[in-house]
Amino acid sequence: MANDTFLKACRREPADHTPIWLMRQAGRYMKEYMAIRKKHSFLEMCRTPEIACEVTLQPIEKFELDAAIIFADILLPLEGMGIEFEFTKNEGPVIHNPVRSRKAIDEVRIIEPAEDVPYLLEAIRLVKAELSGLKGKIPLIGFSAAPFTLASYIIEGGGSRNYLHTKGLMYGDTEYWHRLMSKITDVLTVYLKAQVDAGAETLQVFDSWVGCLGPDDYRNFALPYTKRLIDSVKGPVPVINFSTNTGTYLDLVKQAGGDVVGVDWKVRLDEAWETIGAEFAIQGNLDPVTLFGPVEHLKKRVKEILDMAAGRPGHIFNLGHGIILGTPVDNVKALVDFVHEYSIK
Repeated sequence: MANDTFLKACRREPADHTPIWLMRQAGRYMKEYMAIRKKHSFLEMCRTPEIACEVTLQPIEKFELDAAIIFADILLPLEGMGIEFEFTKNEGPVIHNPVRSRKAIDEVRIIEPAEDVPYLLEAIRLVKAELSGLKGKIPLIGFSAAPFTLASYIIEGGGSRNYLHTKGLMYGDTEYWHRLMSKITDVLTVYLKAQVDAGAETLQVFDSWVGCLGPDDYRNFALPYTKRLIDSVKGPVPVINFSTNTGTYLDLVKQAGGDVVGVDWKVRLDEAWETIGAEFAIQGNLDPVTLFGPVEHLKKRVKEILDMAAGRPGHIFNLGHGIILGTPVDNVKALVDFVHEYSIK
């Protein structure tokens, strides 16, 4: 591989510069993406391998990124699990049969990736073939939700502010909470392993919603399942354990494992790395809104983060969450270029 800086960072090996990729780097801030989106629904894009491949490669062709991430969504396993959902225009994902009873939990199925998400696996194979012919030859990241985040989606029926249904099940029927989490962990294990078999060279586990839990609830109700998932898929490829709003209990997050711990922008990178320890690589952690400001301020914040990493092997530059709709494309380019220029050895 011509550009293996990202994989070296995952392994905490010295690289000639700090690698950078961006969550949601293939997305609606790009005009190329929106041109396709006007013709197809979001799920059509995910379920059409040729389109998913094209969208995955759009930012790779535009910016000097050090890794690609497959264009997909964390909810793609749901159909195979027996859970009906759609993406509505104004409300985002909507689950039509939320899982809120013992009967519904018993009916959740373990997916067969080759049958239930064949389009995703084919998209990975297509992207891998295209990347091998591109200058740079960068690695491809596959991903899934973490068990708690996927459980929250299917229990709440969509987005939530207070997670009343999720926590209601968690506190009110602990036996079935654990039964559901065990099933979801089994689903995500086969889902991620299938992505590796198709060609993904790194995996990221997104726990975007787990920050709604306090440290004791995280320890008891979420951590064991994230750890089981990561332990089940680690080894053949590096695993990134990413969560948001968990800066106050990163000491627990690291117990869930992974080769890399991703952190949001609400904690200093140097303090986060000290907490998780030198045995982990770290990913992050620029506030995505910084990309809307002046380029000079953007460069100042990037330099601060790189200075906090202090050139130690194992830092992957990223945002603290995904790129926001409306982000100026020129600022994305400036970000990628400056990370490389400032960090080059």
